[in-house]
Amino acid sequence: MSTISTETTVRDYRLSYVSRQASLLGRKEVFAGKAKFGIFGDGKEVAQVAMADAFRKGDIRSGYYRDQTFMLATGMLSLQEYFAQLYAHADTEAEPGSAGRSMTAHFATRNLDADGKWKPLTEMFASASDISPTGSQMPRLVGMGYASKLYRELDGLKSFTQFSRNGNEIAFGTIGNASCAEGMFWESINAIGVLGVPVVLSIWDDHYGISVPNEVQITKGEIGEILSGFQRDKGSRQGFDIHHVRGWDYPALCETYARVTESARREHVASIIHVTELTQPQGHSTSGSHERYKDAKRLEWEKRHDCVTRMRAWMLDQGVVKPAEISRMEEEDLEHVRDVMKRAWDSYSDPIRKEREVLAGLLDQAAHGSQQSAGLGKIREGLLRLGYPLRRNLLSGLHDALVLLRQEPAARRQALLDWRRGQVELAEDRYGSHLHSQSDESALEVAEVPATYDDDAKSIRGFDVLNACFDAALTRDPRVVALGEDVGMLGDVNQGFAGLQIKHGDLRVTDTGIRECTIVGQGIGMAMRGLRPIVEVQYLDYLLYALQIISDDLATLQYRTKGGQKAPLIIRTRGHRLEGIWHSGSPIAGIINLVRGLYVCVPRNMTQASGFYNTLLQSDDAALIIEVLNAYRLKERVPSNIDEFTVPLGVPEVLRPGNDITVVTYGACCAVALEAAKQLEQVGIDTEIIDVQTLLPFDRHGVIVESLKKTSRILFFDEDVPGGGTAYMMQQVLEQQHGFRWLDSEPRTLTAAEHRPAYGSDGDYFSKPSREDVFRAVYDMLHEADPARYPEFY
Repeated sequence: MSTISTETTVRDYRLSYVSRQASLLGRKEVFAGKAKFGIFGDGKEVAQVAMADAFRKGDIRSGYYRDQTFMLATGMLSLQEYFAQLYAHADTEAEPGSAGRSMTAHFATRNLDADGKWKPLTEMFASASDISPTGSQMPRLVGMGYASKLYRELDGLKSFTQFSRNGNEIAFGTIGNASCAEGMFWESINAIGVLGVPVVLSIWDDHYGISVPNEVQITKGEIGEILSGFQRDKGSRQGFDIHHVRGWDYPALCETYARVTESARREHVASIIHVTELTQPQGHSTSGSHERYKDAKRLEWEKRHDCVTRMRAWMLDQGVVKPAEISRMEEEDLEHVRDVMKRAWDSYSDPIRKEREVLAGLLDQAAHGSQQSAGLGKIREGLLRLGYPLRRNLLSGLHDALVLLRQEPAARRQALLDWRRGQVELAEDRYGSHLHSQSDESALEVAEVPATYDDDAKSIRGFDVLNACFDAALTRDPRVVALGEDVGMLGDVNQGFAGLQIKHGDLRVTDTGIRECTIVGQGIGMAMRGLRPIVEVQYLDYLLYALQIISDDLATLQYRTKGGQKAPLIIRTRGHRLEGIWHSGSPIAGIINLVRGLYVCVPRNMTQASGFYNTLLQSDDAALIIEVLNAYRLKERVPSNIDEFTVPLGVPEVLRPGNDITVVTYGACCAVALEAAKQLEQVGIDTEIIDVQTLLPFDRHGVIVESLKKTSRILFFDEDVPGGGTAYMMQQVLEQQHGFRWLDSEPRTLTAAEHRPAYGSDGDYFSKPSREDVFRAVYDMLHEADPARYPEFY
């Protein structure tokens, strides 16, 4: 008999059985049309209850969509919440993980209270919000484990007990065997191994990735064998302790997880638990059947090795329970699952049915005395016949009714319009809120503190301005940590952190390897545990390495949890106007349209950049700051309040007033535009230059439209490709802010060439807009308006 108590064993089996029945019933709900899609954790139940037994308050999970049993076993997910997510119940009370925004089996805890403030994470079980892209749970796992290291080793963090108690918390990761072929997996494994942090990673190995077996996924068909090179040497914290255990062997699983987690807490070392001989009884998802790609021999093997069946047989063999007793428990548990599922369905569907009744009544009223009564009655009856109505059905039927009523008196439509307006407002909250922080710590709520200057303020190099800003931030807040390639000893390649590692220590200003994806992921994980990281991607072009994790994880975090989680990370990079294909790109439109959910700041100099850092470090929003590469050595006056002045987001600055034309730009292009404006003045053209300062958010108060009202002409100018950032700015001003009303000339854009910038100063000149290009673009617009005054001369 195992040393595991009978009570624990019985509880774990019942949890496994309940989870299995939830999977089976969930699949039926999809095929019945009540849910849209199903992906389940069947076949992994026993390993997950063992892992749950080792999980403690303060620990955090970064997993994936097979972990339903673990979530149920820890209480981070209730059975009713499980079904609510299956039905996409758009209510945080019913489905707290994502309020119906994430598909089923994407789990999360609400780590923030209703005001967007942190809950005491050390007093609760916590799970990061899951995402679908395979392997994407790994980069943030790096930072979650690393946070424990910082909380243990930095004295300044000891008082933050709502986030950690001496770094004793473990970051639990889970991943499927097939996702171990992803580059993110290997980059993260390497980073965790280098850092030596308390991470326990479980690999659920059921031999397949949908239809593709391990032999096609992994060299030698065995992930455990490949990972053996990461085995930790005795006495070293680098690397992993690697363990292999069969997924149906309950006693061995419990012993392994207990031993591994105890070691991780005590020694702060990482471990990998490779859980083998797992099955996936229902296949990958409701989209297909595994009988299509598994032969009869494999299917028979899976039937014999099913973990729930094996645990049941083991319990009977060990005398833990008697046959009649276990059968009775299973009957009770199955009935319980059915009851909970019904409650979840009723909770989800009853409000929609009531809304349908209200709409049906309004259609009856509209039909009374209407020439379209027959058509309205048909719409009403069609809605009432729907077995499982959705709100989209109601709104679609309402639309059809309004089309029918288009020529009747407005009073007949008014009640329907009022009902629709209420539904749209509710839908905005259900499906459109929390793209950014809605707390009082939002970056948009940070008070503006203008920069002040002493009469004898010195002009210093731009990187020295940044250095003073970063030094002040590190001094005032022990949670601020900077990391990235060459950030530490060198002080970054442009010296923004020069000398700060020596002053603040190598855990506050830290070098990393060349691993952009996990630099950002490390920052995400740290920020999710209460720290305030600034992570550096050395050049803007290299942001592409990390763009997937920024887009899919960081940018969606507040949205996909409806304000239940946040990661106030600042990503620092630099770009524009160096020279060459891979060091001077400005892929702005690609970035801003993939990172909605982050703020994107494009300061023209280092004083403006410093103000953005000060603003964002007071907020709980995530952001990207793109510094101007060729401005680090230009002289700027240093503000006397470098440690506290702020620059508001979404507020353009008029750099040069003018009356004839408005030029809208940002970043490095500001200097080019100002230079061109001086020459344009010589030929009688008064050019207004506006620096947008931030692209997300963009001109919150209509500064650009006010300029356009005065000048009636506008040029959008940047270094992105044609149709890129300039097209975005044009759409914002002309469409969103209705700037088209004030135009006397066709709006124009001026951009870089379609190709990447060529090397050398001439390559730059013929690849990106110059002073001459700006001059000609503006002059051409004025020539078109008044050719006599502005004759063509080139």
